[in-house]
Amino acid sequence: MGQSIRIAIAGYGNLGRGVEAAIAKNPDMQLTGIYTRRPPSQLQPRLEATSVYSMEALSGHAGKIDVLILCGGSKEDLPQQGPELAALFNTVDSFDTHARIPEYFASVNGPALANRKTALISAGWDPGMFSINRVYGEALLPDGATYTFWGKGLSQGHSDAIRRIPGVAGGVQYTVPVQDALEEVRQGSRPTLTTRQKHTRDCFVVLEPGADPEAVKNAIVTMPHYFDEYDTTVSFITEEALRREHNAMPHGGLVIRTGNTTEENTQVVEYSLKLGSNPEFTSSILVAYARAVHRMHQAGQYGAKTVFDVAPGLLSAKSPEQLRAEDL
Repeated sequence: MGQSIRIAIAGYGNLGRGVEAAIAKNPDMQLTGIYTRRPPSQLQPRLEATSVYSMEALSGHAGKIDVLILCGGSKEDLPQQGPELAALFNTVDSFDTHARIPEYFASVNGPALANRKTALISAGWDPGMFSINRVYGEALLPDGATYTFWGKGLSQGHSDAIRRIPGVAGGVQYTVPVQDALEEVRQGSRPTLTTRQKHTRDCFVVLEPGADPEAVKNAIVTMPHYFDEYDTTVSFITEEALRREHNAMPHGGLVIRTGNTTEENTQVVEYSLKLGSNPEFTSSILVAYARAVHRMHQAGQYGAKTVFDVAPGLLSAKSPEQLRAEDL
């Protein structure tokens, strides 16, 4: 094995902690440091020997890092950090605001190209692994239809939206695929499904003392962009039950392509995920793509990239010879 790939982490929330755990499972990598906007002394990494620095220290460490994994949020952190840090480092991020990906790609591509860096954006499971499987399905079955189902899983964005409602002390939301719709798609019949027909939303809410349950429920089920287009169930629970029963972050989902190769023959391709921890799995994807970014940079492939630009073999710790012998 050659020299270890030197990986650093920018941001230490759920995603940053997941990346730290994933690096430990990849023997060809080493963690060179964690960079945070908080006072570094407040952070407790998994291993005491791991160096923790302030975000301001990053610019002085460019020669010590092969790939920097950006673990900030898509709403406010990455639009600023992505372009800035792609001028200094090879980077990987999980920018997941689908509608803004083309604009974000352009903002990262300029600085990365100008400084001969490789910056992979929007890695994760959706966007990311689901995106790849949508493209595979469409390419293999051009006469067909693609369906994406999410869940059952805890949605962090929707849970946050619930917690911002007056009268709510705490809460979580689960996205759940409608089984009848899922089975119909699996039969290859190509149904046209509305948003309401594909998913339901289950909410578990802790009320503040004196809050009106009906008012809170109405505020949830009528919330535009989040709940108004779905059949939504609201259950009120205690704070203790919330802590005991809803503290994990499971998720998952399916990408299904159904199509016809001839009139007589229907084909169904299905990709499925069942995740015990959404952030830890996303982190594992980021770490695999960090390996690919390091290799692409060594090959002179500069600029912003997406998962569509990365050959599968570049993700693997195995050599091309091993892959041909063991996996082909």
